[in-house]
Amino acid sequence: MSFSKKILSKAKNVKVLLMDVDGVLTKGEMIIIGKNDEIKIWDIKDRFAYTMLRKSGLGIKIGWISGRGSKELQLRAKDLKLDFFYQWVKDKLEVFNEIIKIAKVTPKEVCYIGDDWLDIPVLKRVGLAVCPKDAVKEVKKIVHYICSAKGGCGVFREIVELILIANNVFDKVFSLYDK
Repeated sequence: MSFSKKILSKAKNVKVLLMDVDGVLTKGEMIIIGKNDEIKIWDIKDRFAYTMLRKSGLGIKIGWISGRGSKELQLRAKDLKLDFFYQWVKDKLEVFNEIIKIAKVTPKEVCYIGDDWLDIPVLKRVGLAVCPKDAVKEVKKIVHYICSAKGGCGVFREIVELILIANNVFDKVFSLYDK
């Protein structure tokens, strides 16, 4: 993967990595079981990217801001030890403002990955705005970077690799596995 100098520069400043869930970490599909349970399908490459980022030593905080919610989502967030987890959010900008206060960062030190209209207010304010390849056209018009991956197919992994490369730690993290 090759990234422009401008995108690498923005990625180097990231201290908090936030994202939507449906359409970013999943394809946006749901399987509903009964009244309140649903199944989400996750990409294992995205799952491993949490480990990669933590092993990088960069200390980047990670969080989800989801307009939907479920028990499954809560379990995944706990399992991944997210620094920030918000579900059933109607106003993502309000939650974003809360997170930057808690994390003691500026909006320019945040990367946000979103795919739909609800994400636009946050995407317009962050230092690195990102979307999946299959995001809606209104989102694609305002982001700094459009992933080569579609939602649910490695978007988070692509951005973690971008951050690792921008901070010159990709090889260090890869070397932990290249034995």
